[in-house]
Amino acid sequence: MIQSEQAPDFRRFAPATQRNREPLFKVLSDLLPARGKVLEIASGTGEHAVWLAQHMPGLTWQTSDPNPDLRQSIASHAAHAKLTLPLPMDIDVTASRWMSPDESPEPVDAVFCANMIHIAPWAATLGLLSGAARHLKPGGKLCLYGPFKRGGAHTAPSNEAFDHSLRSQNSDWGVRELEVVTEEALKHGFQTPEIIEMPSNNLTLVFEYGALVEGS
Repeated sequence: MIQSEQAPDFRRFAPATQRNREPLFKVLSDLLPARGKVLEIASGTGEHAVWLAQHMPGLTWQTSDPNPDLRQSIASHAAHAKLTLPLPMDIDVTASRWMSPDESPEPVDAVFCANMIHIAPWAATLGLLSGAARHLKPGGKLCLYGPFKRGGAHTAPSNEAFDHSLRSQNSDWGVRELEVVTEEALKHGFQTPEIIEMPSNNLTLVFEYGALVEGS
């Protein structure tokens, strides 16, 4: 008897995902529309994407990552969960164009990015803000999750230790200042963010794209 071969398992796992996926779902389920399209930047292992797509079935979850091994992990997680997701895109946030003309989708309802901007050069944050503004619908939302400084200070000793650890690995990395990120976001047409406290001294920042309407 010939047994059919199973597809190789390329899944990677990040322990923090198991801890923060439910709090993220609770926040995003209140923020995002019931139906629409979300572009996730730096999807990493793909665990967030699969979990959130399973729990918000009305949303099309477009993943992306510049690392081919992680794109393989994303696809493997989706296959293991028997979930149909669009193929992950190869997006470098620092590029002036995120997608080729053939790939360029209609504007999206939200851009989601978790735990990237502190483990990347500052240019990645600037590129994320610029690219999100190019791809979001008016009124669409950019949702950033991770640790941030507030008022120039860390919000917890653990975040300060994490920041030192990051900078010891790469001087271009580090926990970003909420006010500085906000200032840059305003330059790209975003509004002052809604700030949501999260477990483990993290924040979710929600930037709405587009000009405020006077009197609204």
